Amino acid sequence: MSYQSNERDSGGILAGSPTIQTLAVFLVVFVVQQVVSLVSRQLAFGLFVLAPPVSVRPWTLLASVYAHAGVAHLVSNAVVLLVVGFAVERVTTTWRFHAFFAGVGMLAGVAQVAITGLVGRGTPVLGASGAVFGLLGYLLAGNPVTDAVVGWLPLGGRARVALLFALAAGATLLTASPGVALVAHFTGFALGLLAGRVRLLRV
Repeated sequence: MSYQSNERDSGGILAGSPTIQTLAVFLVVFVVQQVVSLVSRQLAFGLFVLAPPVSVRPWTLLASVYAHAGVAHLVSNAVVLLVVGFAVERVTTTWRFHAFFAGVGMLAGVAQVAITGLVGRGTPVLGASGAVFGLLGYLLAGNPVTDAVVGWLPLGGRARVALLFALAAGATLLTASPGVALVAHFTGFALGLLAGRVRLLRV
């Protein structure tokens, strides 16, 4: 009896995890994408991909955060989400976690489309990379070890902010490869670093 009760408790904890909930949304959206793609790839693009002009299909602001270009794309984002998500959710509420994830993901997507549009044709984007990078940035900036290191450095407030952005740029370059939305990665990571410094998600 005791063993069965513990299993239910463990299952309840996992079911209430915003990380697991987000992963479930990934999977549901991906299945829907595949079904729609069988009917029309153009329709799937219009429903899930954030592309300029954003005002024409505003729902893609949110839909694109949870959609993915393929199995490998989905798995890579899911793995990082599982690694950092459980740590971040320990210091916040379910709703704050989801709001942060969606908000950072949408801002990262908009930044990718807008900035690439300034230097050429705006690049369509989809995927949770910006949001996942936001969680990673938050985890990095919002922990005691980082506080100790940054506090030890003889830097002023502006210099510390510059250091955070330099760190975001470095992390972005590490993910550079053809087809990767580098602007979205940088934006998500930078927003996560700034949010972590002010403990935005802490209850």
